[in-house]
Amino acid sequence: MRFTTLIDSATLASLVGPHRLLVADCRFDLKDPTAGERAYQAAHVPGAIYVHLDRDLSAAKTGTNGRHPLPDPEAFAATLGRLGVRNDTQVVAYDQDSGMYASRLWWMLRWMGHDAVAVLDGGLARWVAEGRPTASGTTTPRAESFVASPRPEMLASLEDVSRLPAQGYQLVDARAPERYRGEIEPLDRVPGHIPGALNHFFQSNLGEDGTFRTAAELAERFRTTLGATPVERTICYCGSGVTACHDLLALEHAGLRGAKLYAGSWSEWSADPMRPVERSTGDLAARQTRA
Repeated sequence: MRFTTLIDSATLASLVGPHRLLVADCRFDLKDPTAGERAYQAAHVPGAIYVHLDRDLSAAKTGTNGRHPLPDPEAFAATLGRLGVRNDTQVVAYDQDSGMYASRLWWMLRWMGHDAVAVLDGGLARWVAEGRPTASGTTTPRAESFVASPRPEMLASLEDVSRLPAQGYQLVDARAPERYRGEIEPLDRVPGHIPGALNHFFQSNLGEDGTFRTAAELAERFRTTLGATPVERTICYCGSGVTACHDLLALEHAGLRGAKLYAGSWSEWSADPMRPVERSTGDLAARQTRA
């Protein structure tokens, strides 16, 4: 059986060991890029490898292409092989809890044509809370051969974001409401959002227990955000193309397929002072983030 969106900890525990399975620890801290790897070395799901957001899931930054630009497909295919992924490998990605970093690996594997990838619902926090075992140290993956079948239709470019909204496409911003509204901006050049974008905070995809809402709940919430816009005419973005993947995972789990990722996201858009910026306050943003 293939797992393609979410997997719970009990199911993962039953699969570790005898199955063709690769578990990827994606924990990361934007303020301390070494923190996730240190946490991995201290305790992780037994057999898991570590996947670093900057080193493994991003290309070099130029100052204008965003904080976490996507690598070239050929380069990323080589990275996947180095990490031990084959075309028949079931991958399970996790991070500390919400899935915000694990969903980036989930989306990138699907972008490469690899559908057998799921995110551990509740992350390592839930795994540990349930009393499941952990290991320390580092697991070195055995290099494999991965053949990519890229899906360029999953991506929206900077040019697409500039022109497609006029053709009925809807931008959806996954950042926290206060960042979307432009009240604060802790990471990028200027506060605000891309003109016309709606806000669907990625954390709203989770219930009070920190796991994803049901497929039906997610579908209802996204329909509230999108209104009459078809999901295949939706472009998700965030600060740097990471938490937008959380919205894309939630959409997929809800059975709403076909949305695109603008990987450069706000960090790329706002790098050019000539690009327009919109700020929202009050009832409009509140209505959008209730979804």
